[in-house]
Amino acid sequence: MEPVAIVIKIVVALVILAAGIRCICIVPQANAWIVESLGKYKETWNAGLHFKVPVLYRVVKKVSLKEQVADFTPQPVITKDNVTMMVDSVVFFYIFDPKLFAYGVERPIAAIENLSATTLRNIIGSMTLDETLTSRDDINGRITTILDEATDKWGIKVSRVEVKNIDPPRSIQEAMEKQMKAEREKREAILTAEGKKQSAITLAEGEKEAAILKAEAVKQQRIKEAEGEAEALLAVQKAKAEAIKLINEANPGTGYIQLKSFETAEKMADGQATKIIVPSDIANLAGTISALKESASDK
Repeated sequence: MEPVAIVIKIVVALVILAAGIRCICIVPQANAWIVESLGKYKETWNAGLHFKVPVLYRVVKKVSLKEQVADFTPQPVITKDNVTMMVDSVVFFYIFDPKLFAYGVERPIAAIENLSATTLRNIIGSMTLDETLTSRDDINGRITTILDEATDKWGIKVSRVEVKNIDPPRSIQEAMEKQMKAEREKREAILTAEGKKQSAITLAEGEKEAAILKAEAVKQQRIKEAEGEAEALLAVQKAKAEAIKLINEANPGTGYIQLKSFETAEKMADGQATKIIVPSDIANLAGTISALKESASDK
């Protein structure tokens, strides 16, 4: 075989190999390719290995199926009470139908941005400034629903919309800052007054509890003292009764009785009585007592 023929065969083999390699297509994960045949939609290739017929098949669009974020520039919006402010929003979406996305709308991201701005103007235009500032979650939910319904025909699913910033005019911001400062000072004053009130209540309750405890202690002390005096008196009376009992059991004689009579007369003489009559028969105790009663007198 001539060298020229060998070279030609090698070149032809390389060309065929290169053409075959170009016919092999590998679609990455989370991607989809739109394929046309002679200018018409043929099919959608999902992730994996595919073979493309040269000349007849052409990949016209490669679509990412991942969730995407579209951060749009702030939009001027007028509220119901004629306040112009700048609203900044972010749209989260993903493509669920690559064919609709490829043939449904030209420049779909720009279409979403315009639709988002129009929807924001309609929603915020029906609300006052105060409602707009306090109803951000409601605005997010309403705009998400409207955009999701409008983008279904484009093969786009809007998962959520977030209003990042709402910037009112500078004069309104200053007024709001002053109002917020006044509210903070008011809350601080209320908290301070409430703290002082609670402190006074706690102090008064403590003094009340202390007074109650002190009175209770005095009461218990007096009760203990009274009980002690009663016990002492009872002990004395018991001792006297026991002494009388012992005397009675001992059967004292006349001499002992006379001696006790003299002791009694001596005690009476120390008092305020001015006259004491001692009977001749000191043993007659009854007579002595009667005489003492008749002679006793006050100053």
